[in-house]
Amino acid sequence: MFRSEEEFSINGDPHERRDVWLIPLKMLDDDARDIQLGAVAELAVEAHQRDFVGDPLRMMLISLEEDSRFPYVIESGGAAVGVLTLQSGAATLAGWPDDQSVWLLRGFLIDVGSQGRGLGTLAARAAVEEARKLTARLVGGQAGVVLSVNERNPAGLAAYAKAGFADSGRYMGGSAGPQRTMYKAFDRPGPSAC
Repeated sequence: MFRSEEEFSINGDPHERRDVWLIPLKMLDDDARDIQLGAVAELAVEAHQRDFVGDPLRMMLISLEEDSRFPYVIESGGAAVGVLTLQSGAATLAGWPDDQSVWLLRGFLIDVGSQGRGLGTLAARAAVEEARKLTARLVGGQAGVVLSVNERNPAGLAAYAKAGFADSGRYMGGSAGPQRTMYKAFDRPGPSAC
């Protein structure tokens, strides 16, 4: 779970906090995975956003089949609100100079009914933390997370910047037009208290 340090009001309750959970589809049993995939099938984005994201169910099914991809359902308040995938060995797809030094964050979307609540920013932060944990668990050498976001997607650019991603330049490889390559290094763990 990733809990925001900021308070957020949903349904008028100023004391309710924003929380997101990343549900790792590859770690679920078949029944739990099917339930999550059913929820993913219900996710939607606005018409103008379809240029930037693919079909969420299709993205999750493809990610489940590839060893280099780790698909997640983003949950908040007990409901699926989005999806994302972390992929190793594919960072050049976002304009990064090499494939191995960072994780690629791809297929990221927040359902239209949950947009505008800051959940994309929280989920992006949680994805970086999850990538750090994957690096440690898999003994990878990645130092952070990279993504590309379409220049015509100001909400995406703002959400990633707020999550701590820095603009690393323009990338012309996107199928929907010019992209911005954005990168966030893993936070260094602080000294442990003994």
